[in-house]
Amino acid sequence: MQSKKIAESLHVRPKVVTRWRNRFATHHLNGIRMDAPRPGRNPRISQEKIDSIIDHTLHTKPQGATHWSSSTLDREMRVSNATIARIWESHRIQPHRERSFKLSTDTAFNEKVRDVVGLYMNPPDKAIVICVDEKNGIQALDRSQTILPLRPGLPASRSYDYKRNGKIDLFAALNILDGTIITEFHKRHRHQEFLIFLRTIDECVPQELDIHMVMDNLGTHTQPDVKRWFERHPRFKLHFTPKGASWMNMVESWLSILTKKQIRRNSFGNTYDVIKAINEFVAEYQKNPRPFVWTVDAGEILRKVARLRRLEATGR
Repeated sequence: MQSKKIAESLHVRPKVVTRWRNRFATHHLNGIRMDAPRPGRNPRISQEKIDSIIDHTLHTKPQGATHWSSSTLDREMRVSNATIARIWESHRIQPHRERSFKLSTDTAFNEKVRDVVGLYMNPPDKAIVICVDEKNGIQALDRSQTILPLRPGLPASRSYDYKRNGKIDLFAALNILDGTIITEFHKRHRHQEFLIFLRTIDECVPQELDIHMVMDNLGTHTQPDVKRWFERHPRFKLHFTPKGASWMNMVESWLSILTKKQIRRNSFGNTYDVIKAINEFVAEYQKNPRPFVWTVDAGEILRKVARLRRLEATGR
């Protein structure tokens, strides 16, 4: 087709069609996948200066502070605040941000990661996979003043001081295949309460199915009476997450959602109010449960952890 006809059918000017046809003829697909290089103005700051700013940001600290800000580094490097900000943005450097981490010291870390991740990504037939954990000491916090609701231009507000009205322990078991949850409340957190919860799980799961259970290394999970109970119930297959790696237990994600949506911003006069609020959340959640899907394979996790260990070693 002629450029003129293409321009008429696409409602653009003919020279636009000509430009893109010429770019395709000269550079093929790469010519239309990205913008052409533009001349622009010459940079006012040299590459050596940029490298110096990056090195200064990454490997030094200002006097009396833990990290640089653009307003403190600009005086040190004798460039503008905006220039520092642009260089940081282009190199994805964010000195003001920090995230927490914890490296597991479990000697069997690699083996446990492969076991648990393999179970998540390739669950066995004629069995269910459940993740078990406890949220200990959920406090019934009663705010000293009325919680102010959300308003246009203002977020919801709550007083920073509160009264403690007791606490309760929540036991939870998440079925990762269908997203359903089993919950139970106890006033104490001992192996006796854990055994009661295990019996509840045993009753809820059809007897013809094996139960692959993922849990952490808490003492109540390996107490002698608990071990004997598992020996009498061989359909329970145990998979322990590495020590200090609770993030591998997927029920932690569910408990985090519960905390964010129903506990953190609430006010409770007693523990019965806490139980009622959690039961309301669970009832609503069970109407449309969504499976938790693990997407990262064990090899990638082990590579990232190995890189963090190297960084930790060099940082000491």
